[in-house]
Amino acid sequence: MSEKPRPRILMIYTGGTIGMKENPVTKALEPFDFNHLLDNVPKLKMLDYDISHHQFHTPIDSSDMNPRHWGQIVKVIDDNYDNFDGFVVLHGTDTMAYTASALSFMLQNLSKPVIITGSQLPIGEVRTDGEENLITALQIAAARDTDGRPTVREVAILFENYLWRGNRSTKRSADNFDAFRSNNYPELAKIGLGISFNKEALWRSKSSSPQLEVHYDMDTNLLCLDLFPGMRECMVRHILNTPGLKAVVLKTFGAGNAPAEPWFSEAIRDAVNKGIIVVNITQCPNGEVDPYRYMTGLELAQTGVVPGHDLTFEAAITKLMYLLGKGLNTDEVKRLMQYNLCGEMS
Repeated sequence: MSEKPRPRILMIYTGGTIGMKENPVTKALEPFDFNHLLDNVPKLKMLDYDISHHQFHTPIDSSDMNPRHWGQIVKVIDDNYDNFDGFVVLHGTDTMAYTASALSFMLQNLSKPVIITGSQLPIGEVRTDGEENLITALQIAAARDTDGRPTVREVAILFENYLWRGNRSTKRSADNFDAFRSNNYPELAKIGLGISFNKEALWRSKSSSPQLEVHYDMDTNLLCLDLFPGMRECMVRHILNTPGLKAVVLKTFGAGNAPAEPWFSEAIRDAVNKGIIVVNITQCPNGEVDPYRYMTGLELAQTGVVPGHDLTFEAAITKLMYLLGKGLNTDEVKRLMQYNLCGEMS
């Protein structure tokens, strides 16, 4: 009987705390050379995987992450897609959920795992969470079903004890090891003594095309309008009249409610009539927009605002970037914002 081939995993290091170590002279954190990764994490040898890595020429703080960097990650995956069984992206935590959401849209018909992880403490620290996160991410990227196909076939975030769908995730803590949560969708896996996959929650593409489709164009002509009591009409209208504006993510109260003052609905209607796409998502961590539950939500829907249902803010922003980047007309973008493309909404 022939032996099973060793899993081939490509690690992509973009930057972030996980790839830092303390300079013994200056005591400052600085990226280490991933050619010496085995010296920093000797347990990787126990996995018996073929592990390669690609390192950004200049590792970046995740606060500087932008669509150009997402395109670089996508290109590395696309260029190496046929040569590896899975991919592990090492990333800073601050914008990890944005990157995970963006990659889920930019990598259509994905049939291999893209696991994003990082850490709250550098991998060289005594109490680091980076070593465990890295090893577990590699194990998940290598996991196979009984038919030999990858268990995970989507973009996911592995952090501490859970694997979350990437476009359902949000960073919830700046100082806890359990830093991410998916508030409206269950975990894809729990990590304890073993890795227990939630098979019913895993994404399975319904596309008839097995070919990976990559998209690089992300249109950033959009902004967020976060509602709060006491907003002034002149400021709202100033925002909605931003030159070049194509879309707005409107973060509303509760189940999608907004102020009942006539000026507010008129300002939103004026924006919609100019062709600006307005997507309504809730400020609440849990729950979704129900435009027919309260009169104020219904009034928004009647102005032409698109209900974002249970989209996270990160998914709403990056999905709009993706759809606008495809050059679709306004009606088509509105329609697809309410259509589940890759597990981002219920």
